[in-house]
Amino acid sequence: MFIWLIIHYTELHHHSIIVVLFIAHGVEPFFYQASGRRRIHGMTTPQDLFSGLASSIVGDCMDRLAGTHTLRPLPGTQGLIGRALTVKAAPGDNLYIHAALRQAQPGDVLVVDAAGNIERALVGEILMSLARAKGVLGFVVDGAARDIDAFEQAGYPCYARGITLRGPYKNGPGAINVAVSIDGNVVQPGDIVVGDGDGVVFVPAAQAQAVAAAARAHLEREQKMLADIAAGTYDDSWLNPLLDQR
Repeated sequence: MFIWLIIHYTELHHHSIIVVLFIAHGVEPFFYQASGRRRIHGMTTPQDLFSGLASSIVGDCMDRLAGTHTLRPLPGTQGLIGRALTVKAAPGDNLYIHAALRQAQPGDVLVVDAAGNIERALVGEILMSLARAKGVLGFVVDGAARDIDAFEQAGYPCYARGITLRGPYKNGPGAINVAVSIDGNVVQPGDIVVGDGDGVVFVPAAQAQAVAAAARAHLEREQKMLADIAAGTYDDSWLNPLLDQR
């Protein structure tokens, strides 16, 4: 038996968004949004996949080439796991960040490419409050933020390149749900965002399950290593062939 539920509605700038929930006997259900989000098979959420995994461990399982290195968590930032809602913003301008919140869904993380410009803050208490009300889990901004005390008091996750009190313009141009560059990382709409005190790593949606499985295996190895160190049984003989090559 097949049941199709199709909901069609129009969002910002008349972009059509189609949500399809497909349920079939013996077929894995999926969610699909045509506005640029990735198709995610099954009912597994990003939290199911990456909860309890440090960003450093996830990055290690992506050839140690992925992840931020200059963006910093604002004070009070908690762990962050969600789906990327990407925004390309003009330097010093947050018009399209406001626009993106119109189509944000619970579980999204706003990932903003502001070309690394920190002359004007693109997010602050107002946008944080709007985002929280929409169920957006946090901000990753390759640019600047402000109202730091408000972020810390709320414990709302925000990663930014800098801090300034100077406010943004609202003139555009910009784009939503496009590929963006964040601190040297290419991020696609719907990619998985994993953040903690060390920084943020972005996992391509198609690789999420494989990376999560590799990260959990890596975590088990590190936990055993720490247990061996505590017990005084740590074996560092793996160093020998590496040193012999020198």
